[in-house]
Amino acid sequence: MRLGMIGLGRMGMNMARRLLRGNHEVVAFNRTPDKTKQIGSEGAESAFTLEELVGKLEAPRIVWIMLPAGKIVDDHIAQLTGLLEPGDIIVEGGNSRYTDDIRREKELRNSNIHYLDAGVSGGIWGLEIGYCTMVGGDKDIFNRLEPVFRTLAPANGYLYCGPAGAGHFVKMIHNGIEYGMMQAYGEGFALLEASPYRDNLNYQEVAHLWNQGSVIRSWLLELLEDAFGGDPRLDEITGYVDDSGEGRWTVEQAIESRVAAPVIAQALFTRFQSRDENSFSNRVLAALRREFGGHAVKSSSGK
Repeated sequence: MRLGMIGLGRMGMNMARRLLRGNHEVVAFNRTPDKTKQIGSEGAESAFTLEELVGKLEAPRIVWIMLPAGKIVDDHIAQLTGLLEPGDIIVEGGNSRYTDDIRREKELRNSNIHYLDAGVSGGIWGLEIGYCTMVGGDKDIFNRLEPVFRTLAPANGYLYCGPAGAGHFVKMIHNGIEYGMMQAYGEGFALLEASPYRDNLNYQEVAHLWNQGSVIRSWLLELLEDAFGGDPRLDEITGYVDDSGEGRWTVEQAIESRVAAPVIAQALFTRFQSRDENSFSNRVLAALRREFGGHAVKSSSGK
């Protein structure tokens, strides 16, 4: 299939590459032209304005947006609405809040432009492993774009979740669970660090051991093994842990739905607390975010 990709950050660039590997045709646009030129050298067709991107697509056009959630997405959709035609399709693949998807789908319906929300997980490893993809919107439009989802995802790695907002809602809960899992690993290794056996333990070896058939094995633990391999006591980073918004939204949803979610809530609050201290458990969280998502960490040296 032929589609436009707007946003060539950590996720968007590698998603464009994976689509090219799958023999799709990609027209790419990024606010800064260097990345557009880079992916153009790898087989994509470069566009340096939204007008140029739309002009290089054939009706019904498919435009995939990979931008930070919020106003920047709304601004791009507003510009696209004036350029696209009835029957064209916008896919919002970033980390938008699901209520924004519901609003956007309704607004675009007035212009007969289709809208899908795609929650995407896979981080910087998605190019090789694939992107777990959760999709909301019109089922017929999902079916039409299924070859794209199939290429981006690993085997059995994409799902139609329901009407507008469903994809990002499921991704939001996914990220809330991720917060809790990471917090548990952080606290566990902090207990090891505070134990009388600390000097006997190699944390890379412990992480590797726990991935050999134990009930707490996971890809996150594999990434933690890699992190300890490069920095055995995580001395090179601080325990400052940021949050991307979805953890907050998950806790807000728990309150609205009157569903108890104490683990996720506490994991979120611990991230807030991390900005005032440098505990070992928080250094584990920071290291995990760096390993799976390429998120920046703060060096212990202040650099």
